[in-house]
Amino acid sequence: MSSADQPAAPLAGVTVVALEQAVSAPMCTRVLADFGARVIKVENPAGGDFARHYDDVVNGPGGLAAHFVWANRNKESVVLDLKSAAGLDVLHRLLERADVLVSNLAPGSTARLGISAQQLRQRHPDVIAVEIDGYGAGGPLSSKRAYDLLTQAESGSCAVTGHPGMPAKPGPPIADISSGLYSALSIMALLYSRHQGGRRGGAVSVSLFDTMMDLMGYPLTYTQHSGIDQQPLGMGSPAVAPYGAYETSDGQTVVLGTTNDHEWQRLAREIIDRPDLADDPRFASNSDRVANRDILDDAIRTWCARYDLDHIQKTADAAGIGNARYNLPSEVLTHPQLSARDRWRTVATTSGPIEAILPPPIIEGYEQPMGPVPGLGEHTDAVLSELGLSGEEIDRLRQQGAIA
Repeated sequence: MSSADQPAAPLAGVTVVALEQAVSAPMCTRVLADFGARVIKVENPAGGDFARHYDDVVNGPGGLAAHFVWANRNKESVVLDLKSAAGLDVLHRLLERADVLVSNLAPGSTARLGISAQQLRQRHPDVIAVEIDGYGAGGPLSSKRAYDLLTQAESGSCAVTGHPGMPAKPGPPIADISSGLYSALSIMALLYSRHQGGRRGGAVSVSLFDTMMDLMGYPLTYTQHSGIDQQPLGMGSPAVAPYGAYETSDGQTVVLGTTNDHEWQRLAREIIDRPDLADDPRFASNSDRVANRDILDDAIRTWCARYDLDHIQKTADAAGIGNARYNLPSEVLTHPQLSARDRWRTVATTSGPIEAILPPPIIEGYEQPMGPVPGLGEHTDAVLSELGLSGEEIDRLRQQGAIA
């Protein structure tokens, strides 16, 4: 489809100003940019978003940081010293033209800068103010710094991950990512309300801790009504059985799962050829199978050890039983499901082009732009010129240290 035929992006014409760092807010604004919003990322002159410096593996050594490249395509970078009056004045000029302000600064930072939701309501009433923090306002932890691991530990997520006595953090930063997605969803809801003639502006606060409370819905509900702290099961699930990872005869790992009684019957009779287990009252219901999971795991493990991965997966597919291959990240990079569906796109960066995966939503007639990852302050002069500042004024701001 040519650019002339490409329909307008869903968020075309929406401008987002971002005071962001690390993952949660950058993921929020990247999602908005994927849907066509213009995102102006305001960074500090002392190195910008600290996620720029986590590592240098992208087109490295001496390249870009993997976290930053992942979460910051399709954005423009403007460097402002918000501790200076001149820099803060430029920010307000940006907000005069903006629809949304997204921030995830340290607790109290937006209020000290005069741009909290309440303060924006007075000066920029049409701006949707979204603030992502660690623990939410009004509690004993509200003033604490919070990162993904900290809120996962505080929320109980680590206690249900890993193995008994060996708690672990889930691999992806799920508190950060999910908070970013909840924030983006909230922004879209308020933009829709505005489009429908509802109120303009609005304030949204999303905390990593509250996000984890939602993601922890099942284990918290289970414990609330049973009094039992479920133990982590590694590659298994405390909710259903059998469901786990098993070694194959060719040194691979297959993951097999059942979610209901009918699937259990098919697995027992058609896959592992154990009608005795299918008829055993100890495994009649899912609750029964959970209570006796060790017996079932041993039976499935014994069967899987006799066959290679290909045979096991074909047998499971024929029986209508869910299954997957346990992959390393290096194996996922060449996954045939990605290549067959043309899910890779080239993204420009200041250290050269890279390949990145398209966002999950597939929208008929619209493909998300996979725009460049900005260099620090790359767009400062261009954006300030749009605000009406002359070259002399921009030079003066630079001399004052208000911009970099």
